[in-house]
Amino acid sequence: MPKFTAGLLLGAATMLIGGWSPPAIAADLGGNCCADLEERIAELEATTARKGNRNVSLTVSGWVNEEVAWWDDGTESNAYVGTNPVEQSRVRFVGEARIDKDWSAGYVIELGIYGANGGKWDQNTPDGSGPNSVSVRKSSWFLKNNHLGRVIVGQDGTSTYHLLDDADTTMTRNFFDGEGAPDYQAGFFVRSGGSFVAAPGGGNLKWSDVMRGFNNSTPGDDGRRNIVRYDSPTIAGFTYTATWGEDDIFDTALIYKGGFGDFNVNARAGYGHSTDEKSTPCHTGPTDFRADCDWWGVSGFVQHKPTGLFVFAGYGQQIDNTRAFDAGTDAALVDKRDDAWYVQTGIEHKWLSLGKTNFFAQYRHDAPGSNVSGGTLRTRSADIEYWSGGVAQYLDNAETMLYLLYQHADGDVILGDDVASTRLDTMQQVIGGVKVNF
Repeated sequence: MPKFTAGLLLGAATMLIGGWSPPAIAADLGGNCCADLEERIAELEATTARKGNRNVSLTVSGWVNEEVAWWDDGTESNAYVGTNPVEQSRVRFVGEARIDKDWSAGYVIELGIYGANGGKWDQNTPDGSGPNSVSVRKSSWFLKNNHLGRVIVGQDGTSTYHLLDDADTTMTRNFFDGEGAPDYQAGFFVRSGGSFVAAPGGGNLKWSDVMRGFNNSTPGDDGRRNIVRYDSPTIAGFTYTATWGEDDIFDTALIYKGGFGDFNVNARAGYGHSTDEKSTPCHTGPTDFRADCDWWGVSGFVQHKPTGLFVFAGYGQQIDNTRAFDAGTDAALVDKRDDAWYVQTGIEHKWLSLGKTNFFAQYRHDAPGSNVSGGTLRTRSADIEYWSGGVAQYLDNAETMLYLLYQHADGDVILGDDVASTRLDTMQQVIGGVKVNF
């Protein structure tokens, strides 16, 4: 081979190995392509949620749920702005790691956020008690097996947590669930004949003083506690769950989610018992080692899929065996049982391209027993009725729900050792809000 030709080939090979490319090709990529790419990567890194390791996944989710609420207690009316008390704003962190094909482990941390607590408003406090607050709703870890079920340890919902609520799978669950009716007006003072009702033992009665139930004034429901909980695998639509918590509470529930033909069907039934005077107090007064209460409830939901028509109902009962002891000399007057039931009906269907629309109406009746606080029998019993109705519209592209509802509440209460009942003035509310999911 001529020396000139061999030298030319050797030079070309050297330039290729060295990464040289023809100037025309390099020009096609743009002079500052790499700088733009590096800037974009830096931007993504700055706006991405980070996690501590590569083995455990991290999902961040939650929502903001703020409302405008107009109220009228028969004498005074006003409008407040704040956080929805039924499904407060929150952020949730969920991590999970796969151990093998059947086993996994993970954790849940959920924080509740209130700007102005809509469940703590009263006639004199437009921001409610404890505004601008953050609380730890859940902090737990879990170990799960595809065939054996799941164990949860930490602060989380018990087996009867939202027993009367979670059967509902429509949009009403997000702003007016089974606990919604008393939750919206819990902090307001009750009136009779235009005047605040004085309570035996001092102060004025609030709606939360008249109502009973240690979770949002709803008998039959438990709350979030420090627990150990077991959830079975789902078999033929059924799931069994049981909980033990400190010092001491236990509850259990059977859950069904399924259906037949054109119908979706959900149902729940559960029972709980507590001798813990601290984390699950059945009433508002101080107790000692004699704390003892039971609760149980059932709920069901049926929806016709083609039309969206649905019916949702529930019943809950709570029995507090400690009230008579705390009431002292008034023990014979104490009513230890609290009952509540409700029926909700409506239609949820996607008539608009924006997303589903929901129209609903609900009736709820409560027969709360006695309120014993500090050894004083504040109320003997009550009879309360709620009438509610509203509409919700989901915006699919924005993962946002708009809602508007009206609520009417009235009833009677027997105070202390009174014989005759006191008629309560009507409390009306119109509540409009927006829940933005993320």
